[in-house]
Amino acid sequence: MPQPSPSVASPVHSAFMDRVPRPPVFSTAAEERCHRKERLAAAFRLFSRLGFDEGVAGHITARDPERLDHFWVNPFGMHFGQIRASDLILVDHAGTVVEGRAEVNLAAFAIHSRVHAARPDVVAAAHAHSLYGKSWSALGRLLDPITQDACAFYGDHVVFDDYTGIVEETSEGDRIARALGAKKAAILRNHGLLTVGHTVDEAAWWFITMERSCQAQLLAEAAGKPVLISPDNALVTRNQVAGGFNGWFQFQPMWNMISRAEPDLFD
Repeated sequence: MPQPSPSVASPVHSAFMDRVPRPPVFSTAAEERCHRKERLAAAFRLFSRLGFDEGVAGHITARDPERLDHFWVNPFGMHFGQIRASDLILVDHAGTVVEGRAEVNLAAFAIHSRVHAARPDVVAAAHAHSLYGKSWSALGRLLDPITQDACAFYGDHVVFDDYTGIVEETSEGDRIARALGAKKAAILRNHGLLTVGHTVDEAAWWFITMERSCQAQLLAEAAGKPVLISPDNALVTRNQVAGGFNGWFQFQPMWNMISRAEPDLFD
């Protein structure tokens, strides 16, 4: 959803934005931790419904609001569609599970620990072997600005083109983090997609819409030669549809749906 600049927003627009929900503010770390874990469980449920759950691959992490070098992540080998907030495990900077009874996926630790360390602004990171994301990643190309939705990534994603097999070493996680830089998404060549956000909601939404953008470009190129949005218009559109608030807000209808349909995620 566009987030108008205060300098150009009309009174009507400003009044409208005043009525739009905003990310919650918490009085304690415990409240924020509970919120992040619930959103994380919901994101996994949604990824399952969308088919982003191939075998044991894929992980979404949320930084702990108090222990900033720790993150919450899915238990290794548990189906995304069954994850509850209470199932999530807490992993420290050395890869030790400090809360929970399951193991951590080595690739999840190798990638996410280094991204979280390199990006103090990042609360959450999402990676999965989704069908269209991994198909597009095999081309080793950035997404083109061929749709309004794809413009969210215009100039704000990278290709990590150093595939060497399953990520098991933090040194490769460091290379991914360096390639990502300050951007919100990476196409991991021959592997899949990685997105980050200032909230769990934002990171999950960027992954979902990036996967759809990969699908759209694959379909468009299969049918013919897509018409690109001009650089100037792509940048304007990115500034309208991207940004942390927009990523958070786009996720809210999905949160409302999954939290009502599958309330056991709160267990």
